[in-house]
Amino acid sequence: MTIVNFDNLTSACLAQGPFLDAVAQSFLGPIMSTGEMSTGHTVLGCQTADKAVITLFIILVLLCLVAMVGNGSIIIALGKKWLLQRTLSAHNKLLMSLAASRFCLQCVVIGKNTYVFLNPTVFPYNTVMQLLNLMWDFLTVVTIWFCSLLGFFYSVKIATLAHPVFMWLKYRVPGWVPWMLVSAVGMSSLTSILCFIGNYIIYMNFVKSDQQPWNVTGNSLRNSFEKFYFFSIKMIMWTIPTVIFSIFMILLLVSLVKHMKKTLSTFSGLRDVRAQAHVKVLLTLLSFIILFVSCFLTLVFSSISSTPFQEFRYWMWEVVIHLCTMIHPIIILFSNPGLRVMVKRGCC
Repeated sequence: MTIVNFDNLTSACLAQGPFLDAVAQSFLGPIMSTGEMSTGHTVLGCQTADKAVITLFIILVLLCLVAMVGNGSIIIALGKKWLLQRTLSAHNKLLMSLAASRFCLQCVVIGKNTYVFLNPTVFPYNTVMQLLNLMWDFLTVVTIWFCSLLGFFYSVKIATLAHPVFMWLKYRVPGWVPWMLVSAVGMSSLTSILCFIGNYIIYMNFVKSDQQPWNVTGNSLRNSFEKFYFFSIKMIMWTIPTVIFSIFMILLLVSLVKHMKKTLSTFSGLRDVRAQAHVKVLLTLLSFIILFVSCFLTLVFSSISSTPFQEFRYWMWEVVIHLCTMIHPIIILFSNPGLRVMVKRGCC
């Protein structure tokens, strides 16, 4: 029977520290990243999530659930109206499409972030993430397009500009709504397919090169795709509808301010009532603009940072993005008397 001298064994291990580090990395690498091995937050390959990350994850899920309730209420109310009347106005078609895309997006966000939360060191381009990213890319772009089209529709129908182009658009836009929705879906599909191709190329390069997960961040192909390919596609597809939205909403705000000044100076007896109505409309539009622009900027900044899943910043960006998408359907429900009545009847 051999007796092991642990003092000698310990001295030998300390003397060969670099060799043992390499061995430990080769065995533990597939389980955890090098950063995790040095922090002491990992036990037997299972990372202990930070309390702040857990809190943000819970907040994110709650925000998504509230957004799903708000968007689901809009879908049910307008869907019931569609079934009873066999038709929907152009405005309600846009509103229902936006609510449906947001509802599906919140479902994907919950699924994706739950998977990431349970697997914080997962390779971000594996098969599951490719599928989740494909759905997320499509629903994000189509939601931005639907928001932009809704703002465009509001501007054309409400603005009191006397320009001939606006007068022509007032009669043409309602008939264009189905085609605008189809075009938005087509542009979003193109975006998601291009991003999926990039994800697949990175994954196949990862598989063929037989790299380990902790070394893939240094892969030049992945860095090039993330900095140039993905970011360029998303910026183009996010910026075009945002610019359209911003231009027409600014025109609408200018028109409403001019109309409010003219109305208040003409009808002195009804000044208070009309002032309250105009202020309510302006506040609703301003909230719509602020939320839309805030969501766009947050998406851009989160794409630039490309933060790892286990870091606090990733979850902070997710909460901010979906806080914006949670507030807007609630504003729509409270500011739209017709929807509010339909939701109350549905609840009763």
